[in-house]
Parts: sequence; structure tokens; C-alpha cells
Amino acid sequence: MKNIIRAVLAGWGAKKIGGGCGCIGIIVVFIILWLILGALGLN
Repeated sequence: MKNIIRAVLAGWGAKKIGGGCGCIGIIVVFIILWLILGALGLN
């Protein structure tokens, strides 16, 4: 369940932050946010 929440948060953040950078930018931001959320204990 925590992974679903983590994915939703990372996806929402990636769309907001990397939206103007195209598909590759969204993927990169998603991965970065996924790792940050994991380091914060949301894994």
C-alpha cells in the first residue's frame, strides 16, 4: 500500500515539475522523486 502512495506522489510531482520537459523529463523526475520518497521512509 505504501508503494502505491509513493508512486502516486512521485507521479503527481513528476507531472508538475517535469511536464514541460517532455516524456524523458517526466521519467527522470519520477525516478528522482521515487528515490527521495524511499529515503524519507515511504517505502
